[in-house]
Amino acid sequence: MTRRSRRSAAGRAVLTVVTAFGVLSGAALAGAAPAGAAPAGKRIAPGVAYRQFDIDAAAGTAHAHLLTVDLADPHVRVDLLHPGAVAARATVSRLADSAGAVAGVNGDFFNISETQHPGVEATGAAVGPAMAAGQVLKAAVPTGQRFGPTLPPGTNTLDVFGVGTDRRARLDRLSLDGSVGTPDGRLPLKGLNQYALPVNSVGAFTSRWGTASRVRAVCGTDTQRSAPCSDDTYEVKVRGGRVVSAADAPGSGTIPADTTVLVGREDGAQHLRKLSAGDPVDVTHTLVAASSGVPYTFAIGGFPVLRGGTPPAGLDDVTSAVRTVVGVKDDGRKLLLLALDGASDYRSGLTVAEEADTMRSLGATDAFNLDGGGSTEMVTRGTDDTAVTVRNHPSGGAERPVPNGIGVFSAG
Repeated sequence: MTRRSRRSAAGRAVLTVVTAFGVLSGAALAGAAPAGAAPAGKRIAPGVAYRQFDIDAAAGTAHAHLLTVDLADPHVRVDLLHPGAVAARATVSRLADSAGAVAGVNGDFFNISETQHPGVEATGAAVGPAMAAGQVLKAAVPTGQRFGPTLPPGTNTLDVFGVGTDRRARLDRLSLDGSVGTPDGRLPLKGLNQYALPVNSVGAFTSRWGTASRVRAVCGTDTQRSAPCSDDTYEVKVRGGRVVSAADAPGSGTIPADTTVLVGREDGAQHLRKLSAGDPVDVTHTLVAASSGVPYTFAIGGFPVLRGGTPPAGLDDVTSAVRTVVGVKDDGRKLLLLALDGASDYRSGLTVAEEADTMRSLGATDAFNLDGGGSTEMVTRGTDDTAVTVRNHPSGGAERPVPNGIGVFSAG
């Protein structure tokens, strides 16, 4: 018998509403709650409110922290929180404080460890695509190279949650479209600031990558993250449109703003070996949306758990955990950012299926799962606060440094 079969007769997680100050007596939301059934919560800034509630789940009571963000309010926007480099990490509170955000949650899954590749440095880089302030930071690693729980059927590392220039939130997929121009012709570019490159490919690293070693990019395969590192690699540095140096193995260190480092493995390495110092090389890259014609100002990786009000088939209804999820309602004009509490009384958490049910009960039509467990965190800042406050208890006992998150900003 699965845990889902032991849930309430309505087949939903049961929500008990809590304000920022305590439990509301007798307030319970079972199933798809009608709009307005729950209080708005405590206003922390124009267009941004915070509240708490309990969820009666299969594994026990979970405690949720919820931000409601009104993108229709001209004072409000959301953007990527990040430490300034793709291959770097910082706590959500530090990221939010340094960016001046009024609230935030953790973001994408990331390259957290490398126990299967002794001597290889874990980069801390995120799995999926990332965009901040309308600029592309990175593309997605191959699906077989991701860290995190098993993906639901039909999803992959290209999936993103994002906000367009029309100020509406949506779920989409962002694919890398790029090439490398050489004297022998153009090569397809298959990676951009990624901790893992596809087999037989060429990837590009820019100043946005940071200082971390690029060796991890040539380890594993498209279907097996733990596969050995490739022994057929080559790296070329391009500055001012010309090759300036080459090496047989990926390097590390700061990449200047005028420099692009090309890393090849297998067939990709063979192509790069044809280049010599002084050869002209140009590199182009962008992220292309699968379904939206509206440019994105912000995008982050994860995986969808609700589309058009319906959970996709095959969501995990067995494994309960502390989770972070973002929901979309009111045709993309409103966001629901939810982070579960990791305190010992609530650490059993939710299954992914219960997470989807919870977001639907809150009125979301679409929902997107982010990293969970020890990464789950929510912070908020009051109108008179000089620093953000961590609202949930991180399940590891302290804030975990993460590569990115969702920041909420209010000009009011």
